[in-house]
Amino acid sequence: MEFDELSHRVLGCAIEVHKRLGPGLLESAYQQCLAYELSRLGIRFRTESPLAIEYREIRLDCGYRIDLFVEDQLIVELKSVERLGGIHTAQILTYMKLARVSVGLLINFNVERLKDGIKRFVL
Repeated sequence: MEFDELSHRVLGCAIEVHKRLGPGLLESAYQQCLAYELSRLGIRFRTESPLAIEYREIRLDCGYRIDLFVEDQLIVELKSVERLGGIHTAQILTYMKLARVSVGLLINFNVERLKDGIKRFVL
């Protein structure tokens, strides 16, 4: 699996968090720790970035939030679930389309080896 430089740096931070914490915590704990690691490297990001829906000629704020929006070009959705499912893939792909972002990472921290919980998407 090939990654662009930004994805590679974010994944390095995620691996560091997973090494230190391991599986079994809530998604919010991983999100805060990953945000800390990104900050340490000077990587710009927003947590819980609002995502509006544009339907016909109206814009709706329905409460959707991107877990981490990195450098205004990479969506990172975090999970801590037993197994990633189709709904998780659909969620990140929809977020990418709505935000008009071409690269996304779906990271499930509830795995023994983090590389088994990583999916990268490109539109």
